[in-house]
Amino acid sequence: MSSVLTYTPYDSIEDSVHLVRRVYETGKTRSIAFRKVQLQRLYDLVKDNEERFYEALVKDMNKPRTEALTGDIAPSLEECLYFLDNLDNLSKDVKVKPRMQMNAMDDLVIRKEPLGSVLILGCWNYPVQLSLVPLAGAIAAGNTVILKLSEVSAHTAALITELFPKYLDSHCYRIVNGAVDETTALLKYKFDHIFYTGSPQVGKIVMKAASEHLTGVTLELGGKSPAIILPDADLSIVANRIGFGKFYNCGQICIAVDYVLVPEDKMDAFAEAFRKTIKTWFGEDPKQSPNYARMVSERHVDRVVGMLQNRESGAIAFGGEFDRNERYIAPTLVTDVKFKDQVLMGDEIFGPILPVIPYSNLDDAIHMVNQNLPPLVLYAFTGKKKLAQKILDNTQSGGVCINDCLMHQAEYSLPFGGIGNSGIGNYHGERSYRAFTHERSVMAKKLNMESLIAVRYPPYTDKRTNMMRMLMVTSPLSLKIKAYKGAFKKLALLIALFVVYSKRR
Repeated sequence: MSSVLTYTPYDSIEDSVHLVRRVYETGKTRSIAFRKVQLQRLYDLVKDNEERFYEALVKDMNKPRTEALTGDIAPSLEECLYFLDNLDNLSKDVKVKPRMQMNAMDDLVIRKEPLGSVLILGCWNYPVQLSLVPLAGAIAAGNTVILKLSEVSAHTAALITELFPKYLDSHCYRIVNGAVDETTALLKYKFDHIFYTGSPQVGKIVMKAASEHLTGVTLELGGKSPAIILPDADLSIVANRIGFGKFYNCGQICIAVDYVLVPEDKMDAFAEAFRKTIKTWFGEDPKQSPNYARMVSERHVDRVVGMLQNRESGAIAFGGEFDRNERYIAPTLVTDVKFKDQVLMGDEIFGPILPVIPYSNLDDAIHMVNQNLPPLVLYAFTGKKKLAQKILDNTQSGGVCINDCLMHQAEYSLPFGGIGNSGIGNYHGERSYRAFTHERSVMAKKLNMESLIAVRYPPYTDKRTNMMRMLMVTSPLSLKIKAYKGAFKKLALLIALFVVYSKRR
């Protein structure tokens, strides 16, 4: 147990779970006005205490202020403001045009309703963003919430825990703190949705627990996200952008570049360009730089350093130094790594070590990417659209960012999520609202026209069956007419012009 974070007693966990369930059933969180007040309060929680969050993130990971702003504070503030501005529109019923002729006179509506009482399991690497951004979506959608913070980033978790009841309605939204045992206890209860950010291994545990209650899940996981450098790319620019995508937050990010595929004749040039980038950013000794974060714990240092020391291939082009007590690992580039290296190319690295693998042609690079499970993101660097399109057409990933790193995740107009081993479902902005919302279909018929409706009742006859077919199955001829609708209009216009012209003559 962390000395700065008090874990939640098991009886309090049970009380909180039952409380938010009972409060949801009262309908308190369904009010749009109530949701807006809580979203404003969540915004205030972050904004009023911004400096304290910076301090906590420094204690947890030595996170530079700019990285704390861009990776934790700004996304949380922006998501609250988005929902405050768009909630009225997002929550509106959607009227639907009937497809079946027999329903042509009926009212069809899709209602946007909250899922109920939901569980959000936050993550330690971005402990503000990855807890409060999904929370904003759950609040906007009208749910009650149990928020389980990560005990690994203990200082930030302790701060959120302190502030939470001062700003938000503690009957509707509760925090649980703890480690594996407390999380396991939480997962025994029935929730209406579980939102988890973390590793695929734990994601399987969450999904298994959810299946006991037939509870839906959103799983934001990770994987080995590759960067493919094409021969035409400017290596000095690529080195900057991949460096940003790897050493931001000391590589502790699920969308970090996990390995790089470089044309075999560009290996040395890429390594040299990368070396210049690191020196420019962090100086001769990155350990002394105020712009370089730290690993979150000594245990994480041991894991990542172990991968470097036990690797099966490759040579350290630069970096490799570490200080366990300082939780420091230098920005490290390992060149000539074999794709089959079971250490560097086995699990996601989640730290500042970047393996570089040579390839002979693009088909070989694509083949290597496809031998791994679909990653959370794929990066490609090329000025040639056809080559980028070839990569898109022949690979699979949660998202893609071409000629940059990380920035697709920061653009909340895009859905963010994985596929297969890298995740289930997506969120951000409108998609967060959808993730925590049930689209309830409503059809309202009138109690008249019974003589027409009677065609569907027994006793069944050939005449009734044929009529039902006409009402329920679209005629292929009508589809063809629709397909050539534009051509028919042009033909009609030409005929009309010809008639007018003929009359004038």
